[in-house]
Amino acid sequence: MITPLSDETLILDTDRLRLTPFSSEDADIAHRLLGDPEVMRYVADPLTRDEVEDHMVNAIRRGAGGRIGIWCVSRKDTGEKIGDCVLTPLPIDSGDIDWEQVTPDSYPRDEIEIGYLLVPEVWGQGFATELCARLLRFAFEQTALPRVIAVTDPGNANSQHVLQKCGLRPTGPRRAYAEDDCSGFEITREEWAARKEPI
Repeated sequence: MITPLSDETLILDTDRLRLTPFSSEDADIAHRLLGDPEVMRYVADPLTRDEVEDHMVNAIRRGAGGRIGIWCVSRKDTGEKIGDCVLTPLPIDSGDIDWEQVTPDSYPRDEIEIGYLLVPEVWGQGFATELCARLLRFAFEQTALPRVIAVTDPGNANSQHVLQKCGLRPTGPRRAYAEDDCSGFEITREEWAARKEPI
């Protein structure tokens, strides 16, 4: 039996950002992100409004006592929602997450992926590195995960830079999301603990 984390523990703060578990009230930022071709350039085709609404059913799911799921990312100074970030099961032969694995009392059987989406207006301001580092800290301080992985489109150099800055090392091409040429990254619990300086 997995002990659930408190609502307060699932709210993650950085100097400039607040990460809160996704809720039905976050449909606005989901539409803004998932329907934007620029945001989705390296992810998938943009979703229609109906597809985003269908997605929201899963977007608010939490697994492993709240430890696995999606967070909404907001700026502390303005309160504006600017993105999302995830710790979710990585699909291999499917184009979408197996959401049936995200259950309250267990960890998913698949590897856990860290990922994020941000609105274009805030790109290049260090927010991606800030939220990624905070979510990794949560992963290794509040979960039992032995490792966290990530995948990107081979052409997404900016996200690859963010991941490596946060301590993930390249693992070469790998299969994910039913694609054979994703760029893989990984950080183990031991590697995270041994890093010389926190991000």
